[in-house]
Amino acid sequence: MDYNHRLFDFLYRQQNEFPKDDMFAAKESGEWKKYSTNDVADIVNRLSAGLLSLGLSGNDMEVTNQDKVALISPNRPEWLLLDLACQQIGVILCPVYPTSNIQELEFIFKDAEIKFLFTGSNELYEKMQPTLKTVPSLKNIYSFDQIQNVPYWKDLLVEPNNAILESERKKIKPDNCATIIYTSGTTGTPKGVMLSHKNIVSNVINSVVSFPFERNIKGRALSFLPLNHIFERLASYIFMYSGISIYFAESLEKIGDNLKEVKPNVFCTVPRLLEKIYEKIMAKGSELTGIKKQLFFWSVNLAKKYDNNIDGGWLYNLKLSIANKLVFSKWREATGGNIEYIITGSAACQVRLLRIFNAAKIPIYEGYGPTENSPVISVNRQTPGGMKFGTVGPVLEGQEVKIESDGEICVKGPSVMLGYYKRSDLTEETVIDGWLHTGDIGVFEDGKFLKITDRKKELFKTSGGKYVAPQPIENKMRESRFIEQIMVVGEDKKFVAALIVPSVNNIQEWLKDNNILPAGDVLKMPEVLNLFRTTIDDLNKNFNHVEQIKKFELLPHEWTIENGELTPTLKLKRKVILEKYNNEIKRIYNIPEGE
Repeated sequence: MDYNHRLFDFLYRQQNEFPKDDMFAAKESGEWKKYSTNDVADIVNRLSAGLLSLGLSGNDMEVTNQDKVALISPNRPEWLLLDLACQQIGVILCPVYPTSNIQELEFIFKDAEIKFLFTGSNELYEKMQPTLKTVPSLKNIYSFDQIQNVPYWKDLLVEPNNAILESERKKIKPDNCATIIYTSGTTGTPKGVMLSHKNIVSNVINSVVSFPFERNIKGRALSFLPLNHIFERLASYIFMYSGISIYFAESLEKIGDNLKEVKPNVFCTVPRLLEKIYEKIMAKGSELTGIKKQLFFWSVNLAKKYDNNIDGGWLYNLKLSIANKLVFSKWREATGGNIEYIITGSAACQVRLLRIFNAAKIPIYEGYGPTENSPVISVNRQTPGGMKFGTVGPVLEGQEVKIESDGEICVKGPSVMLGYYKRSDLTEETVIDGWLHTGDIGVFEDGKFLKITDRKKELFKTSGGKYVAPQPIENKMRESRFIEQIMVVGEDKKFVAALIVPSVNNIQEWLKDNNILPAGDVLKMPEVLNLFRTTIDDLNKNFNHVEQIKKFELLPHEWTIENGELTPTLKLKRKVILEKYNNEIKRIYNIPEGE
């Protein structure tokens, strides 16, 4: 494979070979504003010229000498316009999550010596303004929204000197650093992952070949996962490379409306959002009456048995075709009616959801990879025999994967990061002889399908000396409609237990169906506690005795990013949850106060 390209080369490849009228699009004043490939190239070049006029440069292309610009904004065309403008003059873009707290932001800005910051709204600008005083290197903050007395990004758009711009582009080599992505992870200080053009370009090309992505100049993608995360950002580069237009969703709340308007062929998501979509669908199904309700749940139960690799037989296939025509067709309409594939990553997806959505002809393909690998290591494929539910698919072309004796997944190839910024000690611990140690535990099924079983650091040992992997237990338990969120606990304890955020709506519906009047705190009602005990006991049958949940606590509030219990990619911050719910855990294990 030829990886000797820079990321911004994808823009000019599209401009020269298959220019589009709607390379990017976003809602402005209630209407979709489209940016053609030529529009994008023109804005990117003018913005690059403006950044150069600020004195920014890649200098000698050594990472420590390349100037850094930070970006904190929801997804919008300006996000990728700035990204491309920085790339072609050797300036490193450091994207930061809008939900990051100010202490974390100050650490990142100081660590990277950020020169300029771009924000996406007045609210974000006000949140960032104090950093002008606390971060010595920071010279100014620009806004994508026009705000009175605030520097506006469009003021940087100037007529470029093409000769100078071309000279800047030629300086940039595939091995130069293109971006630094600070990963907050679930604990500890953020680490700056340095990714080169070649790292990401190789992952784009290998993803396109492996999946495969056909060139689709009429295709559309809806973008709503944070571009700060390498998963959505890589997908955006794949779309540019493949000629797929990128339409930016207005917000997470407007995704449903935007899907119907844009009618995309593809989008990326995370399991938590799929779970919420499924819960909404099931809630609407529960509101039906009579034959419509019976038909709805008959169809869902059929879909739960679906296996893409095993023919269910003519009778099952006939029933499923009826379900698809009468019930699932409405699900597809809700996604715009054109979905060819949905890609999910970042965390394990429930097999039940994969079965149901794929049976409903809403194909979902699960993939896997950390930021440190740019990110994709493996992905399920569109090709026949290329997908197996419950796995993250075959290894990407151009990469090697080995499973260490302790089960850790290691990867070697052109996508492995340059290292952690200013942290050679961490780099040496993580990349050994070219092998990236992911910290994930896994196995191969059927010789080629990679299956993630847990995080190495999340394994815990009970007081009886038995190791427990929490993720598979949590994933299985979330199949219950009564369990919204769950975290398994039990480190150094004599048995496994769980903190559970219940689905209050489904509990209330269950009470109504069983003619039980709600009384006081619903979560403390004996009938509800017995419901959860029965539900957990039933799901416990899937696990060994030592892994089974013996006790649990029901919590009244959902875990969120804003409250610090979830990472921006919706993973549990286990350390935070353990500290926040210490009293509840003590209650589970009958530990006296003060111990």
